[in-house]
Amino acid sequence: MTKVKITDSVEFGGDRLAVIGGPCVIESLDLCRMVAGRLVEICDRMDIGCVFKASFDKANRTSVESFRGPGIEKGLEILAQIRTEFGVPVLTDVHETWQADPAGRTVDILQIPAFLCRQTDLLLACGRTGKTVNVKKGQFVAPHDMVNAVRKIESTGNRRILLSERGSSFGYNQLVADMTSIPVMRETGYPVVFDATHSVQRPGGLGNASGGNRQFIPTLVRAAVAAGADALFLETHPDPDRALSDAASQLPLDDLEGLLRSALRVWEAVRGA
Repeated sequence: MTKVKITDSVEFGGDRLAVIGGPCVIESLDLCRMVAGRLVEICDRMDIGCVFKASFDKANRTSVESFRGPGIEKGLEILAQIRTEFGVPVLTDVHETWQADPAGRTVDILQIPAFLCRQTDLLLACGRTGKTVNVKKGQFVAPHDMVNAVRKIESTGNRRILLSERGSSFGYNQLVADMTSIPVMRETGYPVVFDATHSVQRPGGLGNASGGNRQFIPTLVRAAVAAGADALFLETHPDPDRALSDAASQLPLDDLEGLLRSALRVWEAVRGA
């Protein structure tokens, strides 16, 4: 297994659980500070590597009227401030090739959204930055086919790659998380992240927005860690019902510590720690 080192304290594919966490979209600097502070505090106490995540633009919202974020300039400014203030690596997603270079100069991990995991030019642009690239497995892509995304990034000389499972389409407005995809994608030789909060989404389930079943997040987290996931991806918000994006599927910030303690117990049991 290739170990992907982000900082001295954060490594994917090693002997410690890692977490990518934060609000779905950058709503404000104050919100990012609140979530980042709690995330770092909890992970430090539990000896879990952590990465803060938030999107400067959610380009694939269900409705044209939905909040998308502050945009790349203001968004990267906020992420840079969080990175410096809390000493935590940061992740954001990019949707277009021109965004890769400016985002790569600010963040530690570039993320390819699930809908775009087959977009060759985007994968190559992110790979060429030399930054770690986290590729979300498309809801329409078989786990064994993600090797093709891996090969595209590797063609740039970049082997700092993560793959994320985030559920597969199962009929209309439904997703199912296949835990066998985790060991299958690990066969690429790269660490696998399990995105628990997007896996409980109901895409477009509310007509003009996505719904979700956040009560199943803990079940899926424990199952994924037992199946061999190297890290967890958890979108979390202090008041999810008032979140400006993915309100139905984000984890309440107050539930984060308890969930990570449960996941860590499974990790230790499975890994023999």
